[in-house]
Amino acid sequence: MNRIILRTALLSIATACAFTTFLPSAQAAATTYPLTITNCGQQVTFDSAPKKTVSIGQGMTEILYSLGLADKVVGTAVWVGPVLPAYAEVNKGIKRLADNDPSFESVVGQEPDLVAAEFEWHVGTQGSVGKREQFAGLGIKTYVSPADCVAKTNTNGGDGVRSELFTMELIYREIAELAEIYDVQDRGSALIDALKKREADAAASLGGSAKDLPIAFWFSSKEVAGDAFIAGKNSAPAYILKTLGARNVVSTEEEWPLVGWETIAQANPAVIVIANMDRRRYTADDPKAKIDFLEKDPVTSQLDAVKNRRFVEMDAQSMNPTIRTIDGLEGLAASIKSFGLAK
Repeated sequence: MNRIILRTALLSIATACAFTTFLPSAQAAATTYPLTITNCGQQVTFDSAPKKTVSIGQGMTEILYSLGLADKVVGTAVWVGPVLPAYAEVNKGIKRLADNDPSFESVVGQEPDLVAAEFEWHVGTQGSVGKREQFAGLGIKTYVSPADCVAKTNTNGGDGVRSELFTMELIYREIAELAEIYDVQDRGSALIDALKKREADAAASLGGSAKDLPIAFWFSSKEVAGDAFIAGKNSAPAYILKTLGARNVVSTEEEWPLVGWETIAQANPAVIVIANMDRRRYTADDPKAKIDFLEKDPVTSQLDAVKNRRFVEMDAQSMNPTIRTIDGLEGLAASIKSFGLAK
């Protein structure tokens, strides 16, 4: 049965991140405070390394853990699935304010000196948790992942529109900036080096043999049989496909546009990558529900990927702009080879 579940990759990235401080790296200069950085259009000045951080967004939290900063995190929120295995124990000891959006009061109640957010829709102009100005008024610094604001326009409650293709350089920038803010540049350099090597190795593993292979990334749907949230042309999955030489079946700039299956059928994907997550906001969050629909629907059942059962279950966080995007890159490369699609 050609259905692959990408779980083992999580262990590899967790292991790599857990031991980055032991990797050889050039000695970085210590941070000179006050440090001022430009973050998502705003200047933020740090007089010293943050001592108490609330992290909003699983991807942001896992980067902080990967930099050895778990002891600086006093609260987390917005979780899609389990934490990276290497941090399961430390994560148990950190207060979870909410699985989804925390309240402004719950964040402020932790008395943080920094709120670090993965998405602008949580902390931004129309932040569902709070605006940056609200936190600044209380003397709390804010930092938002560059991956969610560089060449990207966000709408309240939406996934936003990217005018340029996401690249891992935005995540590497985030790691470097956080490392400088917390004065752990050596750890940041080591983590970036480890991820870049894995990225290059995964791309080289196919040697360009997946050229123009049509692939669709299905995150979820409001209704299983309705239009699907499919990765747009500039999303993190699109970067995975470009790196491997494969082709995205969607050409819109919206991050996760709702696309009808009749439209997807015209592109006839050879592989369908299905998001796997703990979240159950929609019935289609369950990968089993997705596959059941694909195999029974009169339109989708005729797709090349479905007839040959070329399904790849991928951790949802690997479809977001995070350090786990490298997991997705490695896993999809291995799946393409296992399906016999590498020329």
